[in-house]
Amino acid sequence: MYLNNIRPRRNRKNHAMRSLMRETILTVDDLIMPLFIVEGKDKIIPVDSMPGINRFSRDLIVKEVKELWNLGVKCVSLFPALDDSIKDRLATESKNPDGLLQKTIKDIKDACPDMLIMTDVAMDPYSSDGHDGIVCEKTGEILNDETLDILSAMALSQAQAGSDIIGPSDMMDGRVGHIRETLDSEGFHKTQIMSYTAKYASAFYGPFRDALDSAPKAGDKKTYQMDPANLTEALREIELDEAEGADILMVKPGISYLDVIAKMKERTNLPVAAYNVSGEYAMVKAAAEKGWIDGEAVSLEMLTSFKRAGCDMILTYFAKECAINFAKN
Repeated sequence: MYLNNIRPRRNRKNHAMRSLMRETILTVDDLIMPLFIVEGKDKIIPVDSMPGINRFSRDLIVKEVKELWNLGVKCVSLFPALDDSIKDRLATESKNPDGLLQKTIKDIKDACPDMLIMTDVAMDPYSSDGHDGIVCEKTGEILNDETLDILSAMALSQAQAGSDIIGPSDMMDGRVGHIRETLDSEGFHKTQIMSYTAKYASAFYGPFRDALDSAPKAGDKKTYQMDPANLTEALREIELDEAEGADILMVKPGISYLDVIAKMKERTNLPVAAYNVSGEYAMVKAAAEKGWIDGEAVSLEMLTSFKRAGCDMILTYFAKECAINFAKN
């Protein structure tokens, strides 16, 4: 008789009760919107493999940022799509104070000063080789220590332009400490570092590389990005990034790595982020276009799963859509 009185369904009986009992709450405050930038004026170039996502010229990205701010999105992450003519093997353009990224940061800060700006630190958008580090011309090896000075100079240039959060995504050993030391030595003590702590050599990145035309020209990124089969290795990366001065730790991709997110949250007192990457976004959009799933419901379920696993913030291409839906409801 006693067992028949235990009915968990009483706590699910209607919408009001389910809302009252809800353990994990996703809000617009949790979301960071990635944005792609191109040179020119009055340009909106769709990313074919990411329906609803565009590359914006500087003038129009400011308009987009203002709209995001009004919807409640408080942080954007910027990625420049550059012409091959200004790329070289040492990513020289990455530290140009008058470069596309640097000018865009200033434009956004002038127009929407309270919007937080995150910027990516890796050589691939600027490299003629398409890799995150320097490629040895003789062996093809990605040179770790030789890359660190370039990454630090890139990070400093971004901070000088007004970036609030530096995001090293390169997965070179020691880069967080090297960047932190450079920023501090130049007076940028308040500039945060969100380290891509566990960035996996994933098959989910294809649409992003299309958007930036940044795929490796030869080889792959498996000697520096993590093996998708590994979890314990990510715990080692946590310890290193904490010791080197990271302010926020990130797992990338997200949906196939919820176990990594949960373990990371258990192991650190730092905020934890996930990157809901381009391939994850594209799969939802493609299935929704076919009518096979409810895209809006699936995206919210996916993002809620990141929160449930322990994320404090989520980089996601769904950020604007979600913000619009939150505003309606």
